[in-house]
Amino acid sequence: MDESADRAEPTGRTFPCERCGGDLVFEIGAQELACPYCGFAKAIALDEDAEICEQDLLAALESQAELRTPEETETHEIICPSCHATVVFRGTLTASRCAYCGSPIQRDDTHRAEHRVAVDAVLPFAVEGDAARGAVRRWLRSLWFAPRAFAHREVPDAVADVYLPYWTFDAATFTRYAGERGTVRRRRAKRGARTSSETELCWTPAAGAFQRLFDELPVAADTALPRPLLRRLGPWPFAEAYPFRPELLAGHLAKTYDVSLAEGWKLARQRIEDSLGRQVKRRIGGDRQRIHTLWTRVDAVSYKHVLLPVWLLTLRHGGRPYRVVVNGATGEVQGERAWSLNKIAAAVVGAAAAAAAIGLVLSGGF
Repeated sequence: MDESADRAEPTGRTFPCERCGGDLVFEIGAQELACPYCGFAKAIALDEDAEICEQDLLAALESQAELRTPEETETHEIICPSCHATVVFRGTLTASRCAYCGSPIQRDDTHRAEHRVAVDAVLPFAVEGDAARGAVRRWLRSLWFAPRAFAHREVPDAVADVYLPYWTFDAATFTRYAGERGTVRRRRAKRGARTSSETELCWTPAAGAFQRLFDELPVAADTALPRPLLRRLGPWPFAEAYPFRPELLAGHLAKTYDVSLAEGWKLARQRIEDSLGRQVKRRIGGDRQRIHTLWTRVDAVSYKHVLLPVWLLTLRHGGRPYRVVVNGATGEVQGERAWSLNKIAAAVVGAAAAAAAIGLVLSGGF
């Protein structure tokens, strides 16, 4: 008897084709389920009353605090419903393919577990693999000061499509501030027979209050990729998201969160405060700003747990990997890049030579 099969949890989910019995996958171009074997297509079935609802943050945090969270294991073994092989899910992976028969398979236990925050919405892939590779190719060509071998390299076919977990937050804020506005003033000063221009910084009080709404502030809930890299992928077209349906993940990788809701709100709150601080400086105006007091009240905070589509690939250059990500809904590309020290040095020398030539002209050297 196969002991590993006895230990495996039969909690996998597949989507069999109604015509040939093959496995349906979510077809990006058609935005529906399709069979790669017989061509059968099926629309995603949504309940008539299905909608994406904002969830109360405080209530969710209290509920999570009361739950006893079981210890998470590093690996989960699941029996593939198609070929009965044991499929191993590692870490936070929740949707994958069977390594033996290629069937798309999902972990049902993660999205249904009582101690996990349920997924509210899925933003489907709209950018296909070839288009994602083309976007990466154009991004590489646009990189200034990149080594030629890096900027003109071939984009590999191995581009992974994955739904990454995000928290999105809505909040209403009221801010009151007081500070000073610094204005640079120029005056002419006479010293003996010579007159010179001098500057001074004059400070005047500034205070005010304002309201601001934050809508769909996204916070990546996955720690495998650098947070700044994922932040630059936005904005996301959240209006095109669907209420969560497992069928939307069919045939694609998906991950669950490893940044808790409480940690996600902490990160979002810091971003809100940083953004309000920059807005206060703009409101104070002038050439310089001093903020003496800044007080903010945050109300009506709600959240959603959303899966967002991302294409992932790794480029190797000079013996090290460079990670590149593509927004699967808009095609925006962000990534780590290589730099050419020779190109940078040549640009610095050229800029210095141009500055010297301009100075020579202005001084009457020509």
